[in-house]
Amino acid sequence: MLDIQYIRDNADLVKTSAKNKNANPNVVDNLLDVDKKRRELIVKAEKIRAERNKLNEELKTARTDELIAKSKSLKLELEGVEPELKQLESAFADLMLQIPNVALPEVPVGKDESGNVVVREWGTKPKFDFTPKNHIEIAEQNGWLDLERGSKVAGYRGYFLKNDAALLQIKLMQYALNKFVAKGYVPMIPPVVDNRAAFVNAGQFPWHEDEAYRLGVDETDPKNDYFMAPTAETPLVSYYAGETLKEKDLPIKMAGFSPCFRREIGSYGKDTKGFYRVHEFWKIEQVVLCKADLDESRSWHEKMLSYTEELLQDFGIPYRVLLMCTGDMGEPQAKKYDIEAWMPGRNGYGEVASDSIMADFQSRRAGIRYQSADGSFKYVHMLNNTALASTRTLIALWENLQQADGTVKLPKCLE
Repeated sequence: MLDIQYIRDNADLVKTSAKNKNANPNVVDNLLDVDKKRRELIVKAEKIRAERNKLNEELKTARTDELIAKSKSLKLELEGVEPELKQLESAFADLMLQIPNVALPEVPVGKDESGNVVVREWGTKPKFDFTPKNHIEIAEQNGWLDLERGSKVAGYRGYFLKNDAALLQIKLMQYALNKFVAKGYVPMIPPVVDNRAAFVNAGQFPWHEDEAYRLGVDETDPKNDYFMAPTAETPLVSYYAGETLKEKDLPIKMAGFSPCFRREIGSYGKDTKGFYRVHEFWKIEQVVLCKADLDESRSWHEKMLSYTEELLQDFGIPYRVLLMCTGDMGEPQAKKYDIEAWMPGRNGYGEVASDSIMADFQSRRAGIRYQSADGSFKYVHMLNNTALASTRTLIALWENLQQADGTVKLPKCLE
């Protein structure tokens, strides 16, 4: 969420940024219109209350018919203002949540993925002296993956991971978690059944509610307003919700290990074979809270990116880094990198991580501030990046490191 004063002072910039993110810029005008009416009514209500308070003091010493009548008149006037003010406050709060974050100046403007910029590539794409298999063929030959029974039990995009593949997934998670603990991250296993507020705080709602799995029979009952988290970022963003931290305790670095659940709305017909795009997988996610300083946020953004790259380099997986354009970066992000691993079965790259600067967009929603050294209070900056996602990392490992006999020669760090 952006600061309302920032929106008032930079309306054209906020509208342009929304347009560049393929969002409706008219929402900004609607918000400012409601905000103006809301402030006018707040002033009117406060004026009435001040008059009533003054009048009540007078009534303590002189209860004349004139004063009593005036008191009743002011009460009726306030009762006429308050319901409208309540409606405007509700509309204001709703519209504030619909304003996308403003992209940083270095973010390229583009409508879709064609506007993304390749920052760098690493590794050598394998050249096989045999006909390579895709991850489905490799997994079926080795008894690692059962898609047919997965669909029988879990529906479309369901899967069973078996034998050495099940053990390898656990080894991957443990390897990545140990690496991040060594870098000073706090290992976290967060709850993945989370309330609506957690999704709003993370900036996933209101834009992507249709992509989340909702729990509860009665969807009108707020007690049943729970969803399955699509990433550990969702609960970790709210870990300090409503709290005031100390500057000396920043940065705070968390590595969240969790299952992830995604309905994949809008992806029907895409990646229908194998388990590149599934509804459920495991992931380790980096979440960092730092001071409200863009230079520091940019520094952490690069560090978090390098940590994920380090993992891929440990595994010997070729990859590339993309700087995402405005139209392909998402509403809450101020800047975003995607890391894509080379996947021979696709004859192309596939996304395995996303590294984002959120600035104070999430912390304003979650109410997370810190007291700086000079005594002032500021909203923390928040960042997140994938450390390791299970299924796509397995795909990249199997396809890049496959041997002529269908086996896979794992890197020494995973043997």
